[in-house]
Amino acid sequence: MDCKLRAKNCGGCPMLGMDYAAQLKQKEETVKKLLGRFGPVEHIRGMETPYHYRNKVISTFTTGWGGKLTSGIYAANSHKVLPVESCLLQDEVLDKTMLAVRAAAGACHYQPFNEDKGTGLLRHCLLRRGVMTGQVMVVLVTAQPVLPGAKNFVKALLTEAGKQGVAITTIVQNVNDRKTSVVLGDMEKVLYGKGFILDTLCGKTYALSPRSFYQINHTQTEVLYGLAVDAAHLTGKEVVLDAYCGIGTIGLTAADHAKQVVGVEVNREAVHDAIGNAKHNGVKNARFFAADATRWIGEAAAAGERADVIFMDPPREGSTPQFIESVARMAPKRVVYVSCNPVTLARDLELLTRKGYKVESSTPVDMFPHSEHIETVCLLSKLNAKQHIEVDIHMDELDLTDAEKKATYSEIKEYVLEHTGLKVSSLYIAQVKQKCGIIERENYNKPKSDDAKQPQCPPDKEKAIKEALKHFGMI
Repeated sequence: MDCKLRAKNCGGCPMLGMDYAAQLKQKEETVKKLLGRFGPVEHIRGMETPYHYRNKVISTFTTGWGGKLTSGIYAANSHKVLPVESCLLQDEVLDKTMLAVRAAAGACHYQPFNEDKGTGLLRHCLLRRGVMTGQVMVVLVTAQPVLPGAKNFVKALLTEAGKQGVAITTIVQNVNDRKTSVVLGDMEKVLYGKGFILDTLCGKTYALSPRSFYQINHTQTEVLYGLAVDAAHLTGKEVVLDAYCGIGTIGLTAADHAKQVVGVEVNREAVHDAIGNAKHNGVKNARFFAADATRWIGEAAAAGERADVIFMDPPREGSTPQFIESVARMAPKRVVYVSCNPVTLARDLELLTRKGYKVESSTPVDMFPHSEHIETVCLLSKLNAKQHIEVDIHMDELDLTDAEKKATYSEIKEYVLEHTGLKVSSLYIAQVKQKCGIIERENYNKPKSDDAKQPQCPPDKEKAIKEALKHFGMI
């Protein structure tokens, strides 16, 4: 199946001309190349009917032929708007809804916003549809707070939508008066309905506002979240941390199978939605916090908080070394990493595996057919004392004393930082160890040149290092 927009440099679905089976094979091979060295990669989960899956559409207004109001999407690598009547990826109900919006806006003589001149009114239109409920939301993004004849627009839109066989649930005006490429502004006004729609996902009902993060492919999201919860092997006794939780979809999906769920998300509006979704679904064992995930888990780990399972669903840039370090300190039995970018997932798996975790499986999911994006569910389990890695080394390399084997330099640094707030160098640790009679490797603590002077460990840091050595049983 092909689309005439591809010839106009649409760029929205670069793989559309490729057979779908070939697309899946290529994506699976991509994941295997990136993640196969960590553990087994399962077969990709594709869609039975890989079209019209997008339940959210953003359209930009522009002037068409003869000065007529039209709308569409930006061409690839440009700021030129391509008019769109229908799209093979978009929900067909939303295609019809957009036609009704254009007709109603045209009847009200609204003009598209011109970024260069700063004139006009209409910037974008955001549409959402609850796949299971059929509810439809229209968000009209304007460049100024006043929408002339707002009541007439609502009446015209409901009439035009009715002609298309679409029942609109709610209409919202969003005001974005900033010079920005961001679609939504900060101010909103409900023109019709309640300002949100409902949808059901994995047995839970969610309220979706204009800003809610909600996966755009309902069918594949149920596959993705099903794989994630299954991978967690929950028995009802576990404390679960849902990091980067958004409106709580993964955490609430897992809540029926866990003792307690804690969700963390930096977006306060998303957390507000998550709390509301928990109440609406009668979930009493879930709590949600508005905080930066890296900072929150770091503080929680330092305070001795523990989780049996951690779900990670970070943005495309992946997680952070600080977050992964805190995951290791929390020492969950299992980590379920839901990734939308296998490249950053591979980078983060490098760190997680160094921290004592083993990749049990990685399963790619085709959330965005005909695009190059790939979602992956990766299960990691903590290595226990009985598990080991065989390393081939020569005995003459083992010049450490028994005491020196007890703790690494990194562990000593971490202990000192955690208990005193002081940062100490490997040089200072080596100096203190020598004072305490712990034999170092030959040449370990010598200056680079014969006449070079080495800084000496200050008394406060020497005391802190000695406390660490006592803690680890080295002196």
